[in-house]
Amino acid sequence: MDVSLETIVLWAVPVVFAITLHEAAHGYVAKLFGDRTAEMLGRITLNPLKHIDPVGTILVPGMLLALAWVNRSPPFVFGWAKPVPVNFGNLKNPKRDMIWVAAAGPGSNFLQALLWAFALAATAPSGPFPSAGLFEMADIGFKVNLVLMALNLLPLPPLDGGRVLAGLLPGNASTMLSRLEPYGFFIILALLALGVLDDLMRPLIRVAASMIARIIGM
Repeated sequence: MDVSLETIVLWAVPVVFAITLHEAAHGYVAKLFGDRTAEMLGRITLNPLKHIDPVGTILVPGMLLALAWVNRSPPFVFGWAKPVPVNFGNLKNPKRDMIWVAAAGPGSNFLQALLWAFALAATAPSGPFPSAGLFEMADIGFKVNLVLMALNLLPLPPLDGGRVLAGLLPGNASTMLSRLEPYGFFIILALLALGVLDDLMRPLIRVAASMIARIIGM
């Protein structure tokens, strides 16, 4: 892996879009269902500076890219942004609406992956607008969004999938799942260290990639 300015740009553009639109989607859907907390704090925006977490958005992904370069291995990018604040008590139907607010983030990544897939087809050597650089960026954008979608759909609080599952479960089970939230980040790190995080995400990535392939006719 050649870490150059070109490589940084090719990764930075799709990663910034993936994170920014993911977080803005949470805030926008929360607003639709009655909670304007994110809007009042200026978080429903495409300005990436509003969503960047110095550790989760810059330090951790940067270290992973550096390790991949040192080991000459394919990079696995893992990170997070500043969570969009949502006051679930302001939602019209908190338990039900929480599902839609949580699902909005991964949903935005699926849509972005779909758009990057169209860009892949368009900029391929046999496409109408062949471009090696844009083709590589589209490939990165497609993969990054699928990974971010799959990671966030894992049914573990505070990930979006955990909030979706908490909204679907009956009261006691939902409460028990929510109690895992303070430990969720450490569980994710443990899964990553054990090398099983990829295995958990891979089925979700395959299903989403298959759906996109059918949509664009690949």
